[in-house]
Amino acid sequence: MCPKSDLPEYAFVGRSNVGKSSLINMLTNNSKLAMTSSTPGKTLLINHFIINNAWYLVDLPGYGYAQRGKKVMEDIKNLIQHYILERTQMTCLFVLIDSRLEPQKIDLAFIEWLGENGIPFALVFTKADKQNISKTRQNVNRFLDTLKEQWEELPLHFITSAEKKTGRKELLDYIESINRSL
Repeated sequence: MCPKSDLPEYAFVGRSNVGKSSLINMLTNNSKLAMTSSTPGKTLLINHFIINNAWYLVDLPGYGYAQRGKKVMEDIKNLIQHYILERTQMTCLFVLIDSRLEPQKIDLAFIEWLGENGIPFALVFTKADKQNISKTRQNVNRFLDTLKEQWEELPLHFITSAEKKTGRKELLDYIESINRSL
């Protein structure tokens, strides 16, 4: 159940094992806030974390983890979609993409669905510390080039590393700029 509040919410979503919990912990400077695990797919609920009594950081379950049962996967998909489509407080959805991988069909389909539904979102490329900078940039550009095949205007994107805190300031500054405009 989501809190009753008029505060803006910034939700984070991505495939299982994309580094969402690590990113959330890095953004909040709290290594124990979101549970990290070597086993993907641990988040099964929507978790709200209030930040500076000004906004909520929302941790959505990961999508696409095939080792869950079909019913659980369908329930998670419905939970995510309901939150995204119905939660009026959701101000921006941050879609996490693993910067080490080729564009994944499941991510591209999810982003297309967001566009079809007019959902405000930005991309967050994670795990930039797991390879050299040029490989990260190459993979990010490949992903963006794939999006250009469908999108006239590309969404805003950030490159992050939870380990090195890369992108932390940029993401928090972006959230702050939105909050100031509300």
